[in-house]
Amino acid sequence: MKLYIETFGCTFNQADSQIMAGLLEENGVKIVKSIENADIVLLNTCYVKLPTEQKIINHIQRLQDQFPHKKFLVAGCMVDIDPVKLEKLAPEAGWIGARRIKSVLEVANSIANGDIRRETGQDNQIKTCLPRKRFNPLIHILQICEGCLGKCSYCCTRFARGSLQSYPVSLLKRETEQAVADGCVEIQLTAQDTAAYGKDTGEKLSNLINEITSIPGDFKVRVGMMHPKNIIDDLKSVIDSFKNDKVYNFLHLPLQSGNNQVLFDMNRGHSVFEYLKIVDKFKSEIPQLSLATDVIVGYPTEDETAFQDTLDIIKWIRPDFLHISKYHHRPGTLSSSMDEIDHQTMKNRSRRLNDLKTQIASSNNRELLGTTQKILITDKGSKGGYIGRTSSYKTVVVDEATLGKFYSVKITHSLSTYLKGKIL
Repeated sequence: MKLYIETFGCTFNQADSQIMAGLLEENGVKIVKSIENADIVLLNTCYVKLPTEQKIINHIQRLQDQFPHKKFLVAGCMVDIDPVKLEKLAPEAGWIGARRIKSVLEVANSIANGDIRRETGQDNQIKTCLPRKRFNPLIHILQICEGCLGKCSYCCTRFARGSLQSYPVSLLKRETEQAVADGCVEIQLTAQDTAAYGKDTGEKLSNLINEITSIPGDFKVRVGMMHPKNIIDDLKSVIDSFKNDKVYNFLHLPLQSGNNQVLFDMNRGHSVFEYLKIVDKFKSEIPQLSLATDVIVGYPTEDETAFQDTLDIIKWIRPDFLHISKYHHRPGTLSSSMDEIDHQTMKNRSRRLNDLKTQIASSNNRELLGTTQKILITDKGSKGGYIGRTSSYKTVVVDEATLGKFYSVKITHSLSTYLKGKIL
């Protein structure tokens, strides 16, 4: 059997695809790089935003039209969030829910034999220490927990990922040790909310980070997105764990809105003041920190004053990375019962915020011109050169390098999205 995998969405979804590929290969299935050579097409879906949903629906329809004799297997969040739409879109496809990926071999075999099999719903399968086919042999994505504790009014992902399930520190450390032994130089801790880690088991994110950084070897650790409300009670310990040289000085802390009433309406569970307290504490303890944040523009209760509050907070915190999403209703969410604001107004606000984002990122990067940075090379550039990351996770492009190696570079050019450097 030959199978082709295509993945949409977040780092966590990328890891799910790598695990499914590993499980399949371990059982004799050949993972191929082109649809033309495949017997089965596995599409691992994301459903967090409306544009992503539309992209996936159009893609599935196009592939079915283009390859009518191929068998299809749909995995990921769409399966659990919108099964009615998926049934109409691909009635002969097999399904694998977001928390049922260990069933991939059985579902693939059934599809190959002409039987439609669908594994959906919640399951407490532990995804740690499973076979893995890494898409980049230098980077290991470590899923530390799945699900979340939140009930954000706009989010449909929680319907697929379910309630929080943290994986044991001992197993996560063992998986990391194997990854380092395999030659991985970057370990990416990922979850729907890494700050929620251990709140169901009594373990702590800070302890997990300390255990992973205690592993011998020359590698870096990137800690993924944290929900502000879940980091506050262990803030000092988490910051201390970030001070280890192996941890990137990189904090991904979504704001979503700079207005307290909108945050309340979103059911975020934190205030603007609490958010700023976390950022201020991190930056005071780790001055070279890079901050990434997320903002939803045009939530149904966001008026012009609330949006201006968001602009003001972004000007204050000056994030190095800002992910902007225009609000759209998502299936089953509380906010989908509200009236959306005028789309032209939303588009205008998004443009204004994006202009501010570019201005801040350009200014932040210019401050690094002429400095010497230590970077880790993890990939080749799509347009040539090699891609490395500074200790604060800034992207640096150099002309020549060896993958997986650390270099000292002088920053020679700065743009809003990346830097250019010369190896010393």
